[in-house]
This record gives sequence, C-alpha cells and structure tokens, in this order.
Amino acid sequence: MRSRVVVAVSVLMAFSVFMSVLDSHSLLMANAAASSPGAAGEYSKHFGALAKLSVSVAQTMPPDQYGFRPHPESMNFGELMSHIASTNYSFCAGLKDTDPPAMPVPTSTDKDAVVKFLSGSFDYCSTVIPAMSDEQLNKTHNSPDGRMPGREVLLAMYIHVAHHRGQAEIYLRDKGIKPPSYMI
Repeated sequence: MRSRVVVAVSVLMAFSVFMSVLDSHSLLMANAAASSPGAAGEYSKHFGALAKLSVSVAQTMPPDQYGFRPHPESMNFGELMSHIASTNYSFCAGLKDTDPPAMPVPTSTDKDAVVKFLSGSFDYCSTVIPAMSDEQLNKTHNSPDGRMPGREVLLAMYIHVAHHRGQAEIYLRDKGIKPPSYMI
C-alpha cells in the first residue's frame, strides 16, 4: 500500500512540474508573439541571430589570413565576406524596390574594412525587414535570384548567408581556428 502511495505522489508531482513547464512555455510563446509585429517580426528575430553569427565568423579570422583561399578557384576569405555583404545590400534594396546603396567594396585583405562592410549590410537590412508589411512580404520584388515574393526573397537571403558563412567556417577550420558556436 505504501509503495502505491509513493508512486501516486510521484506521478502527481511529475504531472504538476510538467504543467508548470507547459504553462511557462505557453506564456513565453504568447509574449514573443505579442512583441513581434506579424511575420516581419519573426523574420527580424532570426535575422538578428544570422547577422550576429556571420559578423562573429568574420571577426574570428586573423587579419593576415583574409587573403587565404582553400583552392585556387575559391574566393579568398575577405572576398567571401564581402560577397555576403554585397548580396545582402542587393536583397534588401530589392525588398524596398530601390537600387542598392552605392558602396565601394573594400580591399579583400583589409579585415577592418571588410568587417565594417559586412556589419553595415546587416545594419541596412535590419532597417528594412522589421518595417515590411504583410502586403510587402507577399508582393513580388527584384532580388539577386530573380523576381519573387518578399517572403521568398528573405528565405533566399538567409540561405545565401548561411551557405557562404558555412564556407567561411571551413576556411577557419583549414587554418586550425575553431569557428564561433552556432547561435539562434
């Protein structure tokens, strides 16, 4: 009899903890939804993590290795980071239905200039994405990948950044450098 009481109490305690965790999770999700204005808020939240990790990868490579290329046909590290930046400007300008800002591409071996260019591209996009209405997200825009709805432009941009950032992480590993930890 005593073992049944212990089991029953244990089950009730576990159920109570589970319900408490579930209520906390529901409250967190409700607060997140309330603080994010529509789909643009969701895209912005993930864009922030994408930007932070990408800039961190760029900052991790030592300045004297910005000219490193793992293969003769590959972009060097600085060119790769600048490519991400240039394309970010193009994607986000397309979402605004404007031309990208006239920005000189920095010398690929100048780490400070490349990191500033990359950071600036994420800053530029961070003013565009949260301001997008659902209508703009559904509207067709120009992009480096052709004309597509705003939601698809954002998805293409996120995939593009992740693809090339992944390449950059391999460049770091080739140099014996541990890339920054993934963050979201």
